Amino acid sequence: MDKLTAMQVFSHVAEQGNYGTAAHKFNISRTMVSKHINQLEAYLGVKLINRTTRQQELTESGHVYYQECQIILMAIEQAENTLQSMSSTPKGTIRINAPVSFGNIVLAPIVNQFLLQYPQIDVELRLDNNLIDPMVDHADVVVRIGNLDDSALIGRHIMNYEMVFCASPHYLAQHSPIASISDLPQHDCLGFSYSKSASLAVAHSQLFGKRSFRLLSNSGLVLIQAAIDGLGIILQPQIVVQEAIQAGLLINVSALIPPDAMPIHLLYKDKNLPLKTRTLIDFIIRQLE
Repeated sequence: MDKLTAMQVFSHVAEQGNYGTAAHKFNISRTMVSKHINQLEAYLGVKLINRTTRQQELTESGHVYYQECQIILMAIEQAENTLQSMSSTPKGTIRINAPVSFGNIVLAPIVNQFLLQYPQIDVELRLDNNLIDPMVDHADVVVRIGNLDDSALIGRHIMNYEMVFCASPHYLAQHSPIASISDLPQHDCLGFSYSKSASLAVAHSQLFGKRSFRLLSNSGLVLIQAAIDGLGIILQPQIVVQEAIQAGLLINVSALIPPDAMPIHLLYKDKNLPLKTRTLIDFIIRQLE
């Protein structure tokens, strides 16, 4: 049994709650994931996971062993980071969590350039609009939009998120003029389904209120295309819609005052960053400058 690999596989199953994501991450079959877990349980003489048809839950022993695995795996990673710092050669895998639209439009192109420049680094880029707990999640870097309220985390401000109201020229020509926010109830609106606790969700609900949307989606790209097709008014980040505005496909409805710009931070847990993570953060900041 490769005990280190088995511990890594078990830890991932413990975090994600199913075998499928572990199989994908380690590029092995679900059967092999199960084999690693079975071998660990046989070696330790305890049951680590209660298995059902839909999910896997840790036993009490599993919770204890998971915490110990984390300590061991982090110690190994720290040893690797120390050697990398000595050789000044960043290598390894970096896990990033970011909002969907920002990740697609802004972050993905930067990550692609980073990978071309640093061939010994791999990146796992997970795009998700739900807020995660960076202190618990296994992500190395988390992109967070809005004001920070968790003092346990370290944040690097990278840019501001400015929002704009937009609609297509065709839509605006076919509907009544817009002079202020109070005119929105007379118009078709396209809504973004944020995580309820997200800062942008609060601003979105304050401006649009509790109303029915012609289209509700958690994808900014879907809403932008709907607006281009003349279905209604959207509130989206300027950086996401600026290309469509420049092409004349959308018009900034300047009479509608958007919410105040919100800061975007890169969050991480420790000031003593691994060389690979520090290299990525510095690269992102340079690109955004």
